[in-house]
Amino acid sequence: MERILFGDNQFFAVNHISDEKSRAQAIKFKDDHAIIRTLDYAIDAGINTFMCTTHDRISNICDFIRKNPARYEKFSIYPCMPYAHKYANAVTELGVVGALREYTPGNFFGSIFKGGVAYLAKDYLSIMELLVDAELKMFKGIRTPVIFLQNVITDLLLGLGMSDVLKAFHDYVIKKHNAEPGFITMNMPKLLTALNDAGIQNPIICASINKAGFRMSGGKEIYEETLRSKEVRVIAMQVLAGGSISAKEALEYVCSLPNIQSILFGASSQGNIQETASLIHHYDHALK
Repeated sequence: MERILFGDNQFFAVNHISDEKSRAQAIKFKDDHAIIRTLDYAIDAGINTFMCTTHDRISNICDFIRKNPARYEKFSIYPCMPYAHKYANAVTELGVVGALREYTPGNFFGSIFKGGVAYLAKDYLSIMELLVDAELKMFKGIRTPVIFLQNVITDLLLGLGMSDVLKAFHDYVIKKHNAEPGFITMNMPKLLTALNDAGIQNPIICASINKAGFRMSGGKEIYEETLRSKEVRVIAMQVLAGGSISAKEALEYVCSLPNIQSILFGASSQGNIQETASLIHHYDHALK
């Protein structure tokens, strides 16, 4: 994985601190060309990996990338699935039956009705595989070396003790899609233990890592101890703690930690992208 990853929150009006900023971002990125332009700013700053949800608009971005292979020759995408709002909206608009029909192949959908709930209970791992395949269709022809399970599902499965599904996702991504599986979580120490117990060693985990302890379940200290003592490849997200820490203070802290393989951030302007990338390189060099 590259040291610096570019995220997509700003494109879809996700701001953990300010509703006003969310509204401004929604207006700024209402056009797909604004997203492409910002991705180009990231590439110009030396960032060649885009970590994003499987939001419907990402399909348009993928189409543009495929049509411009020279510009995006070294570009990779790390898909994060599922995009929960998409399925929630489908259930609201189409009902449960309509949502299943929308996102599962016809033959499989027919089998569900033949077997009913018992079929769903028996074959939930097969459903997981089909949904993974469906979510990845938009990325065909684009490098996707790491594929992530979103925290809304990771942490649900973690809380339910369903490590078998986490292991099944891990194995399926490797076998079917020739990629490394990753897991996004709000509880990195607990997830790491569960993955290790399921036989997954040195996993890729994306979690909130910041000096303020923002969204770090269990507290900053247990995260720091886990990073020092365990074998894990961590992607640090929300490093600015939702904007409550200055970029310099935040990045100096994160760059000083062991086992932080990558730093994920999002930004709306060319200046902020360049500044963040420069600070990461500066502290990486200074703290060696």
